[in-house]
Amino acid sequence: MASKPFSIKILSDGTYKLDGGSVFGPVPKVMWEEKVTADRKNRIKMGLNCLLLQNDSANILIDTGVGTKEPLNLKEFYGLSSGRLVRQLKTEGLTPKDISAVILSHLHFDHAGGATRFDRSGFPVPTFPKAKYYVQNDAWNDAMNPNERARAGYHNDDLYPLKESGQLEIITGNTEIYPGISVQLTNGHTRGHQIVLMKCGGERVVFLGDLVPTKHHLGLPCITSFDYAPEQTLEQKRSILEQAEKDGWMIIFPHALEDRAGYIERRNGKPQLRVVDL
Repeated sequence: MASKPFSIKILSDGTYKLDGGSVFGPVPKVMWEEKVTADRKNRIKMGLNCLLLQNDSANILIDTGVGTKEPLNLKEFYGLSSGRLVRQLKTEGLTPKDISAVILSHLHFDHAGGATRFDRSGFPVPTFPKAKYYVQNDAWNDAMNPNERARAGYHNDDLYPLKESGQLEIITGNTEIYPGISVQLTNGHTRGHQIVLMKCGGERVVFLGDLVPTKHHLGLPCITSFDYAPEQTLEQKRSILEQAEKDGWMIIFPHALEDRAGYIERRNGKPQLRVVDL
């Protein structure tokens, strides 16, 4: 008997704050401050959104937020209010042992930090003990050997336990993870960055990762200063958003506080987001 279609639910690991100039890249503050409000340190609050996919045979997570391991100095630096993912799973009737797979869009700490936790002895261990963790080969290699520009985005405690436990699944390129769930390599933001494409009943859904972190990044020039290859981001972003608009895909943003999902519709010649609640 074929499995039932996947249902989808956005879960939140909490929020954090990043420098507004870094988040909006080449877009001047005079333009982006019309959309979001910065604090006195020029930081803007962003969501840590994860996606839960469920059917009768699997419970799958896409991204894991920051998690609970960050030291006090980083909590203060990033204005962190995180570590909520496991509690949110509980409201869905799930424990970490119920998760069968975790797909990581990339390995920056704000997407992969919740993949591990500290045990009672203070050692980092996988948060989801029965899950396979799906990561692109290039993403793993870069995280293991980051250069000076990228180093701050990766935390070893987030990653090494996945390999040591035997739960790490390295993939290369576009790959079907489950029937109806596949990843598409985009690179751009990081080497090995991937988006996740899903068929949920008659719905086509895409989790965009940091290709398009919020609805404010739907404009093609708006690319974060964290991207290692912004021209590649631009090329992939244009292609994916055009296809999403043409084919009526639902798009999901990883860092939106509100308006976390929706459809791109053309109004007065400009793309707009028709928001849906998940």
